[in-house]
Amino acid sequence: MLLPARDAPLARPARRAAWAWLGVAPFLLFAVLFLFLPSLSLFVGSFLDRQGNFTLDNIAGLFTPSLLSAYWITIRISLFTAVVGGIFGFFLAYAATLSGLPRWVSDGITTFSGVASNFAGVPLAFAFIATLGRLGLVTVLLRQVFGFDLYEHGFNLYSFWGLSLTYLYFQFPLMVLIITPALEGLRREWREAAENLGATGWQYWRYVGLPVLLPSLLGAIILLFGNAFGAYATALSLTGGLINLVTIVIGSQIKGDVLHNPGLGYALAFGMVVVMAVCMAIYYPLRRRSERWLRL
Repeated sequence: MLLPARDAPLARPARRAAWAWLGVAPFLLFAVLFLFLPSLSLFVGSFLDRQGNFTLDNIAGLFTPSLLSAYWITIRISLFTAVVGGIFGFFLAYAATLSGLPRWVSDGITTFSGVASNFAGVPLAFAFIATLGRLGLVTVLLRQVFGFDLYEHGFNLYSFWGLSLTYLYFQFPLMVLIITPALEGLRREWREAAENLGATGWQYWRYVGLPVLLPSLLGAIILLFGNAFGAYATALSLTGGLINLVTIVIGSQIKGDVLHNPGLGYALAFGMVVVMAVCMAIYYPLRRRSERWLRL
């Protein structure tokens, strides 16, 4: 008669586990519908021609000079904005977290970062055109007040550097949001122990702070790279397709009237998935190592 009473507590963890899986079900459904199935569709479509027959022409087309150039330009912009945005965002996060600024300033930086990191696409492109375009506010102000013409001195908003500057607007706030928890995880006892042993501020960061933060920094820069690598609406709205980015080429191949080749577009998108998978494969061990350091 006592056996059911003993088994009753064992049934509670099982019921909790069932409810836990029910809570995770929406995420699993989202992952299947919007990650797994689209990736599978890209993979299958990469090996089909317009008549639905198997072909390797789409994969071979990825190695043509124009498409390799599109990948190279996209990687250059992504890498440049990831590194510059990561460095600038790190110093801004440090100023907001560890420099002793007033609380309202730190909260303002965090709030701005949360808004700016999601401000992209057509609104961001229009904002930069209205600010730094040929008739933009800053451009006209510099010309009329200071006699300095940006465009006569080589600046062009619709070029590689102009697009990179536009990307940086949402790259460095995203870096602030990503790296702030890692900065907050630095324990005050480590700094005090270093100072008690006679270390200067530079020596503390050289031998303690930066080595601990390095996995988080590298992981955040990889995420910034992926964020810029997949950007589409901002580049298309700003440059109108003047810059040969992979995302713009994919749009032209899938829905274009002249360059309409869905199979090649799928192959290009599948190539981007491979690049992103490599980035995540590098990011995951870095994140694990960072979490292990910060748990000590």
